[in-house]
Amino acid sequence: MPNLTRRRFIAVSAAAGLAPASAAVGSTAVWRGIALGARAELRISDLTPADAAPIFASVVAEISRLEQIFSLYRPNSEINRLNHQGFLEAPPAELLQVLSLSTALHRATDGAFDPTVQVLWRHLADIVRAGEAPIPEDFSRKKEMVDWKAVHFDSSRVFLDRRGMAITLNGVAQGFITDRIASKLRAFGVRNVLVDMGELIGQGTGPNAIPWSVAIADPNGNPSMHRVTLRDRALATSAPLGTVLDKSGAFGHIFDPVTCLPTAGLKQVSVSAETAAIADGLSTGLCLLNPSKIAIALQAFDGARLESRIF
Repeated sequence: MPNLTRRRFIAVSAAAGLAPASAAVGSTAVWRGIALGARAELRISDLTPADAAPIFASVVAEISRLEQIFSLYRPNSEINRLNHQGFLEAPPAELLQVLSLSTALHRATDGAFDPTVQVLWRHLADIVRAGEAPIPEDFSRKKEMVDWKAVHFDSSRVFLDRRGMAITLNGVAQGFITDRIASKLRAFGVRNVLVDMGELIGQGTGPNAIPWSVAIADPNGNPSMHRVTLRDRALATSAPLGTVLDKSGAFGHIFDPVTCLPTAGLKQVSVSAETAAIADGLSTGLCLLNPSKIAIALQAFDGARLESRIF
């Protein structure tokens, strides 16, 4: 699989301004680790590191459990089993939730959000490993494998009805995991926290009751292009060329399911919403849409808001 470091670097750059200047005055417990193959971070205000240690241990265990469902880096994960077999019996509830949200995102974005583009990723990964240059015409030949309507699921089974199909939930799973970690922290009674699992959720306030303030980076990683206050709200940023998948730098990580090529649309989109999963999925899909379709897609999810875009 191509490396996702750059995609996550954008999110981390966005988080560079998370702590207010006065944060050192208050007590903040910080955990840094790995989620879905890239850096992740939690900040809990008004809690000492010692008191936060058992909470962080529980979070790490939950991340590992969810990665076993969604990670394309774990050979025996549920999603890899589905892609290898073409079906999955007794799918986990979390997988069904994300598949259902993916259907809603697919409809809202007029098909722009389509997890079946994984076959294009696979093709590009094979080319890169072979040291060859990507040929656009070769991607268009994969068109019959890119069709979300060919993915069927219910509580008993997930089924891909075309041989050779595969899905990636990287455009929404990071947000979903962010939501689940935020929920787990609420169960611990933690109210003032910033969760960064690739997408961001700010709950409550930061140290000294100052709201969490996030600086959105540009596609080159330069911070402070735009700032967003997060209080019980999520933020996600997608940049098609934020992750470059080939040596020439022409193939980014967001594919257009119609052309089967990397998008030539917006350079970057940031979306805030009530959940990180919605913000994550919308920021991915909106990179392919014109302004009128962006407005329609946002209306499909209460509270979703376009925070910034770069043409």
